[in-house]
Amino acid sequence: MITLSINGRHVEVDEGTSLLDAAKAARIHVPTLCFYPGLPAHAVCRMCLVEIEGIPNPQPACRTLAKDGDVVTTDTEALTAFRKADAEWLLARHPNDCMRCEVNGACRLQRLVSENQWEDRWPKVPDGAVSASQELASDHTSPSIWRDLSKCIECGLCAEVCGESVQNQNVIGFADRGFDRRPVTVFDAPLSDTNCISCGQCTLVCPVGALIEAPHWHEVLHTLDARRRVSVVQVAPATRVAISEEFGLKPGTVSTGRLINALRMLGFDYVFDTNFAADLTIMEEGTELLSRLEAGTELPLFTSCCPGWVNWVELNRPDLLPHLSTTKSPQQMHGAIAKRGRFARSLGPDFADGTVEPYVVSVMPCTAKKDEAKRPGVSGDVDHVLTTRELARMIRSRGIPFGALAEDGQFDSPLGESTGAAQIFGASGGVMEAMVRTAAHFKGVEDDLPLEWEALRGVREGVKTATIPGVGTVAVCSGIAAAQRMLEDEDWREDYVAIEVMACVGGCLGGGGEPKSMDPLILQKRAKAIYGVDATAPRRRSYENTDVQALYASELGAPNSRAAHQLLHTHYAARHSQRSLLMRFLDCVDRRDGAGAASLFDPDGVWSTASGFGVISGADDIATFIETELPPRLRGMKYARHQMESASDIDDLTVLAPDGSRSSFQMEVRTVDGDGRSKMVIKRLTRTVL
Repeated sequence: MITLSINGRHVEVDEGTSLLDAAKAARIHVPTLCFYPGLPAHAVCRMCLVEIEGIPNPQPACRTLAKDGDVVTTDTEALTAFRKADAEWLLARHPNDCMRCEVNGACRLQRLVSENQWEDRWPKVPDGAVSASQELASDHTSPSIWRDLSKCIECGLCAEVCGESVQNQNVIGFADRGFDRRPVTVFDAPLSDTNCISCGQCTLVCPVGALIEAPHWHEVLHTLDARRRVSVVQVAPATRVAISEEFGLKPGTVSTGRLINALRMLGFDYVFDTNFAADLTIMEEGTELLSRLEAGTELPLFTSCCPGWVNWVELNRPDLLPHLSTTKSPQQMHGAIAKRGRFARSLGPDFADGTVEPYVVSVMPCTAKKDEAKRPGVSGDVDHVLTTRELARMIRSRGIPFGALAEDGQFDSPLGESTGAAQIFGASGGVMEAMVRTAAHFKGVEDDLPLEWEALRGVREGVKTATIPGVGTVAVCSGIAAAQRMLEDEDWREDYVAIEVMACVGGCLGGGGEPKSMDPLILQKRAKAIYGVDATAPRRRSYENTDVQALYASELGAPNSRAAHQLLHTHYAARHSQRSLLMRFLDCVDRRDGAGAASLFDPDGVWSTASGFGVISGADDIATFIETELPPRLRGMKYARHQMESASDIDDLTVLAPDGSRSSFQMEVRTVDGDGRSKMVIKRLTRTVL
């Protein structure tokens, strides 16, 4: 231990502690903008400069290590004047857009300016290089993440978290130097044209509004206010823990009841638990694992709950697609059941005959869930996805006193019951542990195995393993970078029978849509709360969920049955492949989105339908045909969609129609350029009835 003095206060800290952490230990506030716990400190913003006796120039507290006997001052007149000038320069390059900004009230720059009453006294100057593409300054092409570079303060946190320090995706990096320095994507491409997996870690660490989750809460609030639709909301396990932080409650506070009451006050008619579908996921995925073990094929099984991981596989390693579990994520399972299951029929005759369907919203800790809800094959089952942060904005917007609400709210039935196994889905290792509990039951060895698998727990980045008697060795990858390292050699093919991958370190508890926190132990505190809920749950294995049992008895028959596959399973495709293009086209056909389908064709493209409609030529005519000639789209339980016959065969273009008939497709494609972007479009699509 070493002892130093900060502003006249003596503090004892461990050797190797930064001056910033030493100041926190002394309960002295030092302002920062570019610092984030767990990421390397680069001292870009210079807000944390402090004076050290015996050193002529101020030093950045975030990356200067404390030394025994240091005498440090944080608030001299010179430091205060520098911070004021530094902030005013930032403001001169920043838009005066706080009232409309999505992070209004949660922006660290805004907070600093407000606390110190700094002025914007510099003439407005353009941000970044003069040659920077102005049309890319505001990038809303991604379904999950929006960029507004006019608000960027060049702190570098987005590039750091996207780079080797954490995610190892390198989608965002810095170009140029000095005044022209700016964060850019590869080749300045829009996010939708990059290999971004939508994990949202960049939005989590951004101190301002330059990177945010694509905001859906405005539209959700308007829909609830209108009261024209029956509304359903599902809540993920990580959200009920983390949302407490948005309202000043102690980190790790479980607010399930408060959250349910707040959602009812916002106007939701039904409040359900995503954990119900998590239990259902385990029933399907556990059965799938045992089936693969029996057949000895396509092992190891990779979990498919994390859309960031699925995105990464489709973008970078389509050869792994056969290893992905075909089960939908809990979010998409829940949406499908709410819209297309018995619950929808119970809402009345209009819902049963397909005239209308419930309005389904999910609250997730994850930005990639917004991307997932638009995937071909599942799109439409969830209307909007809110992050935990977005829900907090909605609650504040309506003046709901969250912290004062009673903790007595209860989920609605029948899609609200869950077990402890479902709750731990929120933490890295939770999906695998939950699956092990049920797989052990299916194998008849549950009495010989522990209920809790400590070897699979922990929020730090890396790979954890455990050997399950009667099943085999399983692995858990905490963070997409850990998965990439594991896949660098081929040992994983022989070493494991099942692998869980969560794109965000710590799992959903560290998701890109969670509350922003500067607490370096925040993941541990959230995880402790999650496992605490599991430990006190009356039922702790997914197969014990009585409502799940009733669903199988009344609708699905058995796990992995034909009925279960139609409702609860999905299919995959390598990105930018003909299979992916066909899946997107069929999705547009199913939704009767003529304009969307036409956008996938060359203007002179041809669709040979192999039906009485013959050959349709031209993208405009294809759009008109889909919107006017096909039977109107039914909704809810009557909605039917095409499915790929193979869940993951990269080259297979065989399709199962809603009526069960089979067709194969051949496709000619070409690459076109427009608006500085290139894309593959269909030149000719030919259907053959099998």
